[in-house]
Amino acid sequence: MSIWKKAQDLKESNENFVQVTLTSVRGGAPQDIGAKCLVTKDGLSFGTIGGGKVEMKAIAHAQDLLNDSSSIKLKTLIWNLQTDVGMTCGGEVTFLFEIFKTDSWKIAIFGAGHVSQALVRVLMKLNCNLTVIDSRKEWLDKLPQDCGKIIHNPKPETVVKTLSEDHFFISMTQGHAFDRPVLEEIYNNFPKSSYVGVIGSKQKAKVLKNELNNNGVSEDFLSSLRVPIGLPLGKNNPEEISISIAAELLKERDQ
Repeated sequence: MSIWKKAQDLKESNENFVQVTLTSVRGGAPQDIGAKCLVTKDGLSFGTIGGGKVEMKAIAHAQDLLNDSSSIKLKTLIWNLQTDVGMTCGGEVTFLFEIFKTDSWKIAIFGAGHVSQALVRVLMKLNCNLTVIDSRKEWLDKLPQDCGKIIHNPKPETVVKTLSEDHFFISMTQGHAFDRPVLEEIYNNFPKSSYVGVIGSKQKAKVLKNELNNNGVSEDFLSSLRVPIGLPLGKNNPEEISISIAAELLKERDQ
């Protein structure tokens, strides 16, 4: 696989990454000019710019850039291999850091039933990155296959840890007994998510929150949990419910 193919794969999977390129060398250096590597939040993903201390420093800096909320796209740094990197060899290297971040709005929907089917068809018209998870393949097969990522898993809650804190999480499973493990995993992995919501009634909210509380979920998380979801508008059919939910999601996104 070439570095260009790997970069394209990362883009298509909406994975943020930094491409680091060695652009200039003075004196000794651990790699040739033009050497490249790709760095994700998990570390080195592909390629090398020389290994050792200089690569470790570049990887750490690239990860800092990924965590930076600024809109910077390019950054050039010049490092002295002795004074800046701590290497014994002399020399100076210049690196170009190119930051690739997805600007898509990430939404994860657990459940592919009637309301989810309608909601997906609304949301896929917007600039968002959808993931739909369900244990029922027959319902997932009803979704438009170009709506985003579709995941069939007998235990949908196990998918939560593969997502990220910047997702909007929506649970619209077969019932509160299926919602609860999903919500517990969201709490365990991403307790500070800006939007976690569950479809249902006020009575369902009481039962669900009580069970979550008994299982150790914090009051802060429960107070921010939205049950039921959707703005108070429209009638009680999947299409209008989905519009009320989409409206709430847009309101939360833009506030």
